Amino acid sequence: MKKLLPPALFLIFVVGIGLLHWKMSFPPHMAFPCSLLGLPLIVLGLWLSAAGKRLFTRLSTNIMTFGQPTLLVTQGVYQYTRNPMYLGFAVALLGVAILSGASLPALFLTLLFILITDRWYIRFEEQILRDTFGQDYDQYCRQVRRWV
Repeated sequence: MKKLLPPALFLIFVVGIGLLHWKMSFPPHMAFPCSLLGLPLIVLGLWLSAAGKRLFTRLSTNIMTFGQPTLLVTQGVYQYTRNPMYLGFAVALLGVAILSGASLPALFLTLLFILITDRWYIRFEEQILRDTFGQDYDQYCRQVRRWV
C-alpha cells in the first residue's frame, strides 16, 4: 500500500461509494433533491486539492507523497491547513457520499478514507518534513492545524 498514491486511494473510495449506492440501499437515505447538497462539497473539495497542487507546481517543488521535499510550502491554502490536498479529497468524498444519498456505509467510507490518510500518508509525510526542515516545520505545525 505504501506506493498507492493518495489520488488513487480517493478514486477507489469514490468507486466504493458508487458501488454502495448502485448495489445496496441502506437507511437512512437522503432523498433527491436534498442529496444535491453534495455537489458544492465536491466542487469545493476538488478546488481545494487543485489549489494545493497548483501552488506546488508554481513553486516547482516535489508533490510526490513518497518523494523528498525540496521546499516547505506555507503560503496560499497552506496558511490555513497543512494538508489542503487531503482535506480537499475528504470534503469531495463527503460530497460524493451525500450525493449518493448519504447512507451510513457511504459516510463510514468517508471516515475510513480520513483515517487512512491521516495515519498512513500524513504521518509519513510529517516525519519526512520534520527530518528535512526541523524547527521551521515544527514552528509551522504550531501555527497551522493538520486538517482545519
